[in-house]
Amino acid sequence: MASAARAGAVAPQTTSRPLRAWQQAALDRYEEQAPKDFLVTATPGAGKTTFALTLAARLLQRREVARVIVVCPTDHLRLQWADAADRVGIVLDPGLTNAVGPVRAGTQGYVTTYAQVAGKPMLHAARATAVKTLVVLDEVHHAGDGLSWGEAIEEAYGFAARRLCLTGTPFRTKPDERIPFVRYEEDGFEGDAGEAGAGLVSRADYTYGYKEALADSVVRPVVFAAYTGTSRWRNSAGEVVAASLSEAGTRSVEMAAWRTALDPKGQWVPHVIAAMDDRITQLREHGGMPDAAGLILASDQDDARAYAKIVRRVTGKAPELILSDDPKASKKIERFATGSARIAVCVRMISEGVDVPRAAVLAWMTSYRTPLFFAQAVGRVVRSRATHETATVFLPAVRPLLGLAASLEKERNHVMPPPKAADPEALDLDPLPPKEREPVGLKQWEALEADARFAHVLHGGTAHTGSDGAVAVAPEDEDFLGIPGLLTAEQTASLLARRDDELRLRIAQRVHDEDTGELPVVEDHPDEDDAGRSWRDAAELRREINRLVSRVSAKTSTPHAVVHTQLRQHVPGPPSASASVDVLRARRERLRTML
Repeated sequence: MASAARAGAVAPQTTSRPLRAWQQAALDRYEEQAPKDFLVTATPGAGKTTFALTLAARLLQRREVARVIVVCPTDHLRLQWADAADRVGIVLDPGLTNAVGPVRAGTQGYVTTYAQVAGKPMLHAARATAVKTLVVLDEVHHAGDGLSWGEAIEEAYGFAARRLCLTGTPFRTKPDERIPFVRYEEDGFEGDAGEAGAGLVSRADYTYGYKEALADSVVRPVVFAAYTGTSRWRNSAGEVVAASLSEAGTRSVEMAAWRTALDPKGQWVPHVIAAMDDRITQLREHGGMPDAAGLILASDQDDARAYAKIVRRVTGKAPELILSDDPKASKKIERFATGSARIAVCVRMISEGVDVPRAAVLAWMTSYRTPLFFAQAVGRVVRSRATHETATVFLPAVRPLLGLAASLEKERNHVMPPPKAADPEALDLDPLPPKEREPVGLKQWEALEADARFAHVLHGGTAHTGSDGAVAVAPEDEDFLGIPGLLTAEQTASLLARRDDELRLRIAQRVHDEDTGELPVVEDHPDEDDAGRSWRDAAELRREINRLVSRVSAKTSTPHAVVHTQLRQHVPGPPSASASVDVLRARRERLRTML
């Protein structure tokens, strides 16, 4: 392939997989217009990379361009783009630095980052105009004209032959913050604070939204499970304050309660992590996703490290800890994407563009709350691989996040806020206020404790609690959580509420056993028989039961679901996901007699 490129015989291949309907329609529209600039807005997980590379391959084959340059937000995405390009026969160099002048021989272009372009825009301009070039601006909302990145992008690629802009979400900007190469139209939007006229809304040449992608089974349906709880903290005046996440009166109290809930020393985080782990188990054993995984988004690296320790304590398994300043971060993402680890804890590394198809559960344990960041982060768990895969997002029951979840369901365009710092990455961040400074003679703000409990499921902008127990869910239907048309929103809420009650009882029993010395804390010896009362051993028993059910099914030519039903008839009790260790052991022995 490299030798052909050196000889000038550019022969990229078309993708071996058939294009999705929207990708083909977008390509057809591009072919009709043959534009210099083209903006595609496609929901996260829809396949923007495949569309862009298919277009690039066609333009290279027809010699309408001789080079492809991809600009993306992060270094890890450079590798992801280069790998994807290689699969369609396009050689893109992901390691070309600003210290190297011309594009390397044997390649058809390169992948760079917005930050790298901003470092030497004239160098990239020379590369983009030396031959006819297609410039692909991935997640183009990063190129705000008022930022150094936007100015550099315009300087570098203003004279490129073709430009393709990609974004996962529509965006608004103010008149003085236009993004280069994007067309706008006036917008009468009113902001959250009531301010009118946010200015301009981007006008895409082709749009493929979440609703269309869901109907096409391109993305997974999402269940937003909100968790409330009571937080207690001591303010800078030394006063102890308590408030519920979902019932805080003022904005300042709500944010203080939210901040306390996210504190690693409280009980809100461990409880939600346990609920998340249960959901992963459900997906692996009954949801058709044997490799299902979850992502935990933390506000900063200190919290991420603390959450990783909690994951190990709660689940008995060490998570993948992915931090932006870790030189091995890209390798860790790749290892997590292709491996079997259940949970990854990260700050921003998996918030945008990173492809981890097996990730189907997200725990929102971060103070970030801008619409754009929320949509991109949720987009990490909606990429569908099969018809009945579902995604679940666990989040604090606070108004800012519930509003974002509701607006995401309605596909509202997202306002890109002005930068709050010199660092362009601050574009997507809106952290909670910093800790109050310690006044002379007074103690500083201090988180005391926080508990957690299931609040509701958000569906269609309406909260469904399921707390009245009026909506029953048959045991055989419990594994359909999240699949459209099979369980109503009330049934989903009722099921999650009941599972949360069962989880609370298991946690209380475990704490009691540990306090009385009846249950040793075992973290590093998963194979010991006397550790069967730990959560980890329950998970191991569930996995063993699942394997035995598969063997019985194969031996008797009986569907898995029928074997599970027969098993519960012989050993009564709740579904395996919420059954006690004793019940699980009894079911394991019963299955062994059936072989």
